[in-house]
Amino acid sequence: MVAPPSPYEVRIRIICTSLCQSDITFWKLKVPPACFPRILGHEAVGVVESVGENVEEVAEGDVVIPTFLSDCGECADCCSQKSNLCSKFPFKVHPWMPRYGTSRFTDLKGEVLYHFLFVSSFSEYTVVDITHVVKIDPAIPPNRACLFGCCVATGVGAACKTANVESGSTVVIFGLGSIGLAVAKGARLCGANRIIGVDVNPEKFEIGKKFGVTEFINSKDCGNKSLSQVISEMTGGGADYCFECVGLASLVQEAYASCRKGWGKTIVLGVDKPGTQLNFSSFEVLHSGKILTGSLFGGVKAKSDLPVLIKRYMDKELQLDEFVTHEVRFEDINKAFELLMEGKCIRCVIWMDK
Repeated sequence: MVAPPSPYEVRIRIICTSLCQSDITFWKLKVPPACFPRILGHEAVGVVESVGENVEEVAEGDVVIPTFLSDCGECADCCSQKSNLCSKFPFKVHPWMPRYGTSRFTDLKGEVLYHFLFVSSFSEYTVVDITHVVKIDPAIPPNRACLFGCCVATGVGAACKTANVESGSTVVIFGLGSIGLAVAKGARLCGANRIIGVDVNPEKFEIGKKFGVTEFINSKDCGNKSLSQVISEMTGGGADYCFECVGLASLVQEAYASCRKGWGKTIVLGVDKPGTQLNFSSFEVLHSGKILTGSLFGGVKAKSDLPVLIKRYMDKELQLDEFVTHEVRFEDINKAFELLMEGKCIRCVIWMDK
């Protein structure tokens, strides 16, 4: 059962949702913040079914994207262009609604079902706080619109906003999954000259070419050299920008070692296991002059930046068709999990009513 929305909340009928690697990560997780039973899913598009009190920016029938990052429009961070990390409703892997600390989901016995990333889109209906809702043009195909809820915003945003990739620069992307491929899209939009993809699967190069990848390194084929040595030699001293899109501490360190001294930037996008530590030499940090930064949701501010990205799609500047390799009905959601875990899809869109 899905309860009606409380004040400042919206109940959404999900049209379609897509499966992200983060859903699988938290599905498999056996330590906190894991909890069970939880409704996963955080990349979706839907229609507003009803609204709670004090909701004014959307109405019944509006097409919306729920987002896992809040944009309250009131706190210092949301009012600044420097951050997309809301202080009023900070990001958490939280089992409750952000404002009240309670759930809107129960099973047929009345037992609580937990939320996931404030979205929980693997449900015909979900309830989301208004600070996590962005109204969009209903003309956008749903199986493309849903991608803006995580994949496209994160990857393209990381390249265009967090890194601010310069024209003519060299970019290295560690991990050519959907996020890495979205980074390639963003880097190409920014005018990067070389976009080097790194992956253990050689088939990813042909796939990557469609997204803008110009060169490829199979990290299993580096011989007696480290991955960072290979990249340094290829780039004449290191890349201008490195993006870690897998979620491995060791790869973050390789990415940092692979970017150029003095101005190189390493942007971390991959979701590692909770509690994982990074180890860096303080001497190297001081003397290399590099930048290491995280990029949650690509640095994108949901209510102001998502409409800009969506317009770039509508203007055919940003192509998304290559991302959607499979589409299934909701009753076949297990097939989507299998496809992603076996590396056979980029994005699998899950339709609620087809």
